[in-house]
Amino acid sequence: MTIACCIAVRGLGFRIDPRAALPIAAALAALYAASLVGRARGNLRLAIGATAFLQMTVFTLIGIVLSYALAARGGAVWDGRLAALDRALGFDWPAIFAAADRATLLLWVGGIAYHSLTLQMVGCILILSATARVERLHLAVTAAILAGFATILISGVVPALGNVFDPGAYRQLWPSVAWLEQAMLAGLRDGGFRTIDLTQLMGIVTFPSYHATLPVILAWSLRDMPRWRAMIAAWAGITILATPVFGGHYAVDVIAGLALALLAIGLAPMIVALPGAVRAAMSAGGFALRPAPARVPARASRRSHTGTDDALV
Repeated sequence: MTIACCIAVRGLGFRIDPRAALPIAAALAALYAASLVGRARGNLRLAIGATAFLQMTVFTLIGIVLSYALAARGGAVWDGRLAALDRALGFDWPAIFAAADRATLLLWVGGIAYHSLTLQMVGCILILSATARVERLHLAVTAAILAGFATILISGVVPALGNVFDPGAYRQLWPSVAWLEQAMLAGLRDGGFRTIDLTQLMGIVTFPSYHATLPVILAWSLRDMPRWRAMIAAWAGITILATPVFGGHYAVDVIAGLALALLAIGLAPMIVALPGAVRAAMSAGGFALRPAPARVPARASRRSHTGTDDALV
């Protein structure tokens, strides 16, 4: 993914705001230091948690810059075709938006769920690392990065502005992300937006919807937690249902995102099972980044939550 990003931005004149880059660099350094401390002290939970956070943060930074570059190079938008597909499936968005505008409680619940996706990812990493589910965390991060990379690449082939509605025409509907990003997308396409503030990055992908993909992956990774499984699945479902309204997505964006989630979940174990040298090469490209286990004495072995013996060495 790093290589793809370097190729995509070449010649576009993008620049990184150096002042905004400092806090991001400090955060990355802190996460890397925490992973080293975890390994040095034999603290498995700290090592895998910090490593997973580092991997997802780096993926997010590179992925969003890549999506900006692909948007800047994008051709004719596909909104007309995506909207036509929605109509063929029976979706009447003006009527749906009008109904949503009258459902105050549902709007608040859906809005909170949609905008909590980052917190959902943070919570998943914290839970899996705190419970030492090494393999499950590995699979979750692999699937999330794989699906995210695929989403960004597809968006370069199928550029779209989103299922945009004017919030001024409604009493309670919140402005969607697609509505808020209109000026930035226009600037990316006409060359007016070229300075990137790493503290203000925004996801701009319309098709497929990563907001439909990631909740499925997170719920799948936490599926063996009996007390919380139903609530996690329900919150993921609310997030997905809220995506067209609060993200400005078409229904086909969501359907494609769900299909991509299932594909990533199916491919993640195969990527994890690749020989070490191949996996290392893919990691350098941003595909599958394995949380390194902490170094502890060889006698310290335990049965993992996946049911296999993991030697923590």
